[in-house]
Amino acid sequence: MADGTVIAVAKAPDHGFSKHAVYEIRVIAGSGVAGDAHQGATVKHRSRVAADPSQPNLRQVHLIHAELLDELRAKGFDVEASQLGENITTRGIDLLGLPKGALLRLGAKVVLEVTGLRNPCAQIENFRSGLLAAVLDRGPRGEIIRKTGIMAIALSGGTVRPGDSITAELPPPPHLPLERV
Repeated sequence: MADGTVIAVAKAPDHGFSKHAVYEIRVIAGSGVAGDAHQGATVKHRSRVAADPSQPNLRQVHLIHAELLDELRAKGFDVEASQLGENITTRGIDLLGLPKGALLRLGAKVVLEVTGLRNPCAQIENFRSGLLAAVLDRGPRGEIIRKTGIMAIALSGGTVRPGDSITAELPPPPHLPLERV
């Protein structure tokens, strides 16, 4: 699997759709991005909190590949890094092709464990009309392909900045495909 690069980093202290691009983020092991609304060991996503606030937070860090943003711009959508709610925008690494449990090493210290796919919601349509359909696709068997990035938990903390390298380590086989979390 090819290595990649961090293109942008972002966070937002409140629940909303887009995040704020920043110079760097601090990742805290077991918690996620410092100062982000989704930081914590237990779920922070509002619908999941309403269902069971004691659930583990499998959505501590959200990553999106910049190649998706390129694809959306080619389709006429003006979308920049951080606007789809991601903490980390990457380039050169096939995030959607990673299996569950893959490890992502970012920069010198940060290690994230991939937990699953981000499930795009109606907020994406409110952000840009027609965008929800543009970030969904169909596979060869008619299955839905969610292209809005992946979710991860923080195993090791540290600082992440644009320009940092990303290396993926696959878990031992069998590799489990990513499902929405």
